[in-house]
Amino acid sequence: MRILLLCSAFNGLSQRAWTTLRARGHHVTVHVVHDPDTIPGAAAAAGPDLIVCPFLRRRVPDAVWRAYRTIIIHPGPPGDRGPSSLDWAIMDGERQWGVTALQATGDLDAGPVWGSRSFPMPAEPPRKSTLYNAQVADAAVDLIAEVVTKAGDPGFAPQDHDQAGRSRPPVRQPDRGFSWDDETGHVLRRIRAADGRPGVHTTLAGVPVAVFDAHPGTATPGEPGTIAARRHGAVLVRTGDGAVWVGHARRLSPGAPVKLPAATVLGRVLAGVPEVLEPLAAEQPPGPREIAYRRLDDVGLLRFDFYNGAMSTAQCRRLTAAVRYAAAQDTRVLVLAGGEVFANGIHLGLIEAHPNPAAEAWRNITAINDLCREIITCTGQVVVSALAGGAGAGGVMLALGADVVLARDGIVLNPHYETMGLYGSEYWTYVLPRRVGEAQSRLLTSRCEPVSAGEAAALGMVDEVLPADRQRFPGTVLERAAELAAGSDALLQRKRADREADEQRRPLETYRVRELAEMSHDIFEDRHGFAAARRAFLHPAAPAPAARRPALLSGG
Repeated sequence: MRILLLCSAFNGLSQRAWTTLRARGHHVTVHVVHDPDTIPGAAAAAGPDLIVCPFLRRRVPDAVWRAYRTIIIHPGPPGDRGPSSLDWAIMDGERQWGVTALQATGDLDAGPVWGSRSFPMPAEPPRKSTLYNAQVADAAVDLIAEVVTKAGDPGFAPQDHDQAGRSRPPVRQPDRGFSWDDETGHVLRRIRAADGRPGVHTTLAGVPVAVFDAHPGTATPGEPGTIAARRHGAVLVRTGDGAVWVGHARRLSPGAPVKLPAATVLGRVLAGVPEVLEPLAAEQPPGPREIAYRRLDDVGLLRFDFYNGAMSTAQCRRLTAAVRYAAAQDTRVLVLAGGEVFANGIHLGLIEAHPNPAAEAWRNITAINDLCREIITCTGQVVVSALAGGAGAGGVMLALGADVVLARDGIVLNPHYETMGLYGSEYWTYVLPRRVGEAQSRLLTSRCEPVSAGEAAALGMVDEVLPADRQRFPGTVLERAAELAAGSDALLQRKRADREADEQRRPLETYRVRELAEMSHDIFEDRHGFAAARRAFLHPAAPAPAARRPALLSGG
């Protein structure tokens, strides 16, 4: 079947839909809609049997949905209508939610129903971005597959929409408002319902900001709204009955629209606010925990969870130190377990916000290179990368530096740098070819297409794809790690021999030197538009540079 995906961004859900449908043998074209006037031309060029809109903020023109069967994937149960479904669901504390496939008509979210999925909402208020990328995306991908099957059935007829459904307006900032005098649960729900955008407007230490990335915490008694502590960029804000850690914020002032760690945004106004330490191997303290290590018999488990997978210079250095610590323990296997997003490489937001972006980009890329080198050269333990979430660019290469790569079914990898105007680093010219070969490495890094976990396994990037169940994934990883530990003597012997042979053939440092030589031109001379691509990524309202923007992306 010829399928056209219309989406406002080629995001995680859109990429999963694209990889899933291609794997089923369909010819799939993607059109990223920056201007709705381009939709008719894209449809005419694709000549689709079916149009699917997994993530589209624009209305499909009448001429298009009348000419082609067009299915809208709405992130709400049947009968729900409006553009802010997930925001309202989180703020209202819904216990059950869903995703619905609707045929486009003249009425928004009110066409015939092709199918739906339901799921229980998490007990603790979820971040909107987490809910979208997890439960909603899982349900939507499954539903899209059903829609395509039904589209091929001449006898299928969609159900008429329940006109008695609930239509809710867009959520505005007054709807999101809260007071720091409110109870912690209420504050948490409001902030998480606006994460990752647009955030909730409030004031911290007298500074007007939008806040994101909230976690429950505890603090000494004090005036609600005052800042009790800070930790690795997050600030602890007192509430009416406790406290909330705010991880990220954005100043509400012209010229400062980038979301950054809250402590960076507040800067000097935090003078005198105590820094709370985060011991690496301590029990889980309340609030966000970026890096943690614990030992389970012969397995060392190093967890790291960076907001949206972005890794700053400081975070790379801290994780490097943690890897050295873990490698020094007398375990047989070291598991590197990422969070909701495994890793996406360098921190573009902090680079853009720095007075000298090029200098900070250089510091960031050398810091992540140091981290990757520690992983590659760890010959005393079998190193396992456990990808519960997707990865991009340098985050993919970081994972490939391990001996064994385990990926959860359903994740998507983006093993390329070109769309950001970069040659790439993180020893990619070593770790990628040794798994997939030189020719395939060139294709992966030049075609700039997402790769599903299954496709990555077929190529050799991933060693094993584990079941998609998010709750069972950590336990399954530890089971595999224990099995590796039992046979680690032979594995480690072969690993040391391979590393020594590779070093004799070509020293590891030469890969880094060559990559950084190329990166120096990209960062300091901006030869491929890194600065413009970075700004377009951080400010999605602005279109990306034309040469780098994926407008029509086809594959069969």
